[in-house]
Amino acid sequence: MSPVEPGISISLSAAIPTLRIFEEGKAREFYCGFLGFSVGFEHRFEPDFPLYMEVVRDGLRLHLSEHHGDATPGSAVLVPMQGLRTFHRELADKEYSYARPAIERLPWGEWIQVIDPFGNRLRFCQYGAS
Repeated sequence: MSPVEPGISISLSAAIPTLRIFEEGKAREFYCGFLGFSVGFEHRFEPDFPLYMEVVRDGLRLHLSEHHGDATPGSAVLVPMQGLRTFHRELADKEYSYARPAIERLPWGEWIQVIDPFGNRLRFCQYGAS
């Protein structure tokens, strides 16, 4: 058992999901072009090595990794948010060829589910919306 640090309280922060990607260009097109994220950082151990990058939008941070052991393709991330209908309009206005997500009504609110080019599902959810 670890000793307790006197005077130190526990403070958890928001989780940062890591999603597996397979091709940098497709990831940038989807996350930055379609969803409106910007790149927070990029890292490679050497020029021809796999990419590990962070994308950021409105306080949401996602890590995207080409590294084999970092994540499993087909994961799902739930993103609580406000302004779901405005976000939906923004996505629709882009006329992205590979996704035209709809707003789905659920018992707890509404969400827009988008699937990235690698099978990962992002569920943008506004609780209590109707």
